[in-house]
Amino acid sequence: MTERIPGFNTLAIHAGAQPDPTTGARVTPIYQTTSFVFDDVDHAAALFGLQTFGNIYSRIGNPTNAVLEERIASLEGGTAGLAVASGHAAQVIVMHTLMRPGEEFVASRKLYGGSINQFNHAFKNFDWNVVWADPDDIGSFERAVSQKTKAIFIESIANPGGVVTDIEAIAGVAKRAGVPLIVDNTLATPYLCKPIDYGADIVVHSLTKFLGGHGNSIGGMIVDGGTFNWSREGRYPMLSEPRPEYNGMVLHETFGNFAFAIACRVLGLRDIGPALSPFNAFLILTGVETLPLRMQRHSENALAVAEWLVKHNKVAWVSYAGLSTDPYNKLAKKYCPKGAGAVMTFGLKGGYDAGVKLVSNVQLFSHLANIGDTRSLIIHPASTTHRQLTDAQKVQAGAGPEVVRLSVGLEDKDDIIADLEQALAVD
Repeated sequence: MTERIPGFNTLAIHAGAQPDPTTGARVTPIYQTTSFVFDDVDHAAALFGLQTFGNIYSRIGNPTNAVLEERIASLEGGTAGLAVASGHAAQVIVMHTLMRPGEEFVASRKLYGGSINQFNHAFKNFDWNVVWADPDDIGSFERAVSQKTKAIFIESIANPGGVVTDIEAIAGVAKRAGVPLIVDNTLATPYLCKPIDYGADIVVHSLTKFLGGHGNSIGGMIVDGGTFNWSREGRYPMLSEPRPEYNGMVLHETFGNFAFAIACRVLGLRDIGPALSPFNAFLILTGVETLPLRMQRHSENALAVAEWLVKHNKVAWVSYAGLSTDPYNKLAKKYCPKGAGAVMTFGLKGGYDAGVKLVSNVQLFSHLANIGDTRSLIIHPASTTHRQLTDAQKVQAGAGPEVVRLSVGLEDKDDIIADLEQALAVD
């Protein structure tokens, strides 16, 4: 009899998890320990030499985290995962594995503002250099590639505008350049979009957002797609050359299609150290169990809100790919057929003052700098997250004076709309 492949809903609840073998606990326990006892000296030597899998120290790996890693990798269709302390930590570990000083990566201009800041400034301390490209002009990615390019980085659904990126087209650029495509899939989650199906080689997440989904835990995830030849032309020496830390072991030769995840763990997480707390892993695992239900409701509510905003006389424009009139709607139907997610931006005709007034008068919405919560969230970037930029820089970043960002929650959609309506009506 052919073994049945579980569906997405089933994997979201069961992937990676078994009843605890010692206690019989059905929910994955919180293994709140720093280290683990070895069977004997030979067992310890095998673990430290990467000759067997197991637990050594919770900075490198932990049983609670391992369930989360396998679950997200399964949902994304990847070969292995690595959980870390935050989405930003995931990006650091990925680039540490790929890049050497003086090298470059190409990134979409339409990214989360924190990633733009990290790439423009923090990464320069490592002499990793970003070259920006326009996702609306695929040729700009081709033109940005050079001999120094080691990766291309995009978001599936871009934050804050909720616009959809043409993953398959940019994957083609990456393949012609012989470099991996990294996709931040935070806003879409694998429920709405699976980038590996369209040519991505590496997927990263801020687990803090929709995968955890309850605004209670910070975490990050790296998923190895198992699709890239790391030994090609010797361009990725951390994977293709003998590692002195492991008696000359060549990671790609030894671990094959999950070598990148191993390298991130034993050469990045081990030494840089942004480990995810097992307690946070437990909370995020609980959130993932309801991911399909939540993302469906998020998308349904967001579309209703966007359609209402389009008709409001104080709203100049709405950016949400789920709208049939949106320029990214065709891409949304291709990459996110189940819905366009929860995040959108819109512009108020009253400009800066109107934005400040709106966020000051909402009652159901929470005014804060986050997305992906069960609760509806709102922010006026020009007066908060992007306040330090010039007006021209704010506009270029998609945070002009009139822009408001919403992360639409799981409340009744009529209540969400009513709160926006009363706040917009305030004189």
